[in-house]
Amino acid sequence: MTTEPLTLPPTIEDGGDKLLAWLREMRDEQPVWRDEHGIWHVFRYADVEEILSDFALFSSDTSRLLPAAQTLAEGSLISMDPPQHRKLRRLISHAFTPKVVAGLAPRIGEVTNQLLDATGGAQEWDIVDELAYPLPVIVIAELLGLPTSDRALFRAWADQLFEMDFEDPNDPDLMPKVEAAMADMRAYLLEACLDRRAHPREDLISKLATAEVDGERLTDNEVVGFSTLLLIAGHITTTALLGNTVLCLDEQPAALADLRADRSLVPGALEEVLRYRSPFPQLGRVTMREAELSGTVVPPDVFVAPWILSANRDERAFADPDRFDIHREHNHQVAFGKGIHFCLGAPLARLEAKIALNILLDRYAEIHLQPGAHLDFYRNGVFASRSVPIAVSHA
Repeated sequence: MTTEPLTLPPTIEDGGDKLLAWLREMRDEQPVWRDEHGIWHVFRYADVEEILSDFALFSSDTSRLLPAAQTLAEGSLISMDPPQHRKLRRLISHAFTPKVVAGLAPRIGEVTNQLLDATGGAQEWDIVDELAYPLPVIVIAELLGLPTSDRALFRAWADQLFEMDFEDPNDPDLMPKVEAAMADMRAYLLEACLDRRAHPREDLISKLATAEVDGERLTDNEVVGFSTLLLIAGHITTTALLGNTVLCLDEQPAALADLRADRSLVPGALEEVLRYRSPFPQLGRVTMREAELSGTVVPPDVFVAPWILSANRDERAFADPDRFDIHREHNHQVAFGKGIHFCLGAPLARLEAKIALNILLDRYAEIHLQPGAHLDFYRNGVFASRSVPIAVSHA
């Protein structure tokens, strides 16, 4: 272990080098670890998989320990347990069925080409600004029924949220900070909700605003919570996945050459990016009763942080896990979660990334990071860079 044990995990500002090294040490020597704020961090794949799969023992409703978070948790599937989770997930799952998602492919391709055309044939541009961010935001905004011209607002709100310091969930100042960070977005979505209640359209917010669960309409807070989750989670995963794909392929030019030679490798390559650079490094749960993980007893009613990034780099689950390998077989990565909370938008994120990557390979003979490019990684929350400056040459 390090000579001076850390009281909190390293940040990701350096691109993840320190964090990944620390996670490797923790998996080997302290697979279940309690930090200075009383959060129990869990690092091995088997334990993380158990936490994600057992909702009865590891609850997603963290408002049990943080009553002040109840309002923000309303309508948010990621903060909800059965039976309410099951009821509300049914409301929206029809919008993400394989058939519906597949039907979005032509629009995803059209938007991708329009965004790349808008670069004007430039040889140097930022793939996050020009493609990885606007593509999924346009798609999810159109599904929700929100103006795609407001996407700069959506990005500002998302960045404000993900840049927050969530190190101590017990900090009494935390919830006021979160509420302040989300106030403008919630007001915006509440206005959309009230408009759809009065004038329903053919969009997801209208369906949420007019839907009934067991004979009851969703509250305004539930519609806003649902819409917030779809808007933020509906774009950040694809944004991170596309940016991280470019970073991985820039580091491994042989993998990029393999993709150009055989496009059937694209889906597997994206799964490897999700494993190697998992967009969301960790999740949050609360123990309902005493639990045992890797021989360590974790008490009831405490916060547990299963590390997705660590699980996906665990040598107990993946051969040579620190090697980026697009030919990897049986890639059972858990970047999208597992069990009842498996990411509802995963099929859409995979499709957006697959279409975008194929079009990039079609249009450009070369794609690589600009020499000396500055990468602006998030501090916590998302394992991705806000900017990925690339240089391209046309095919």
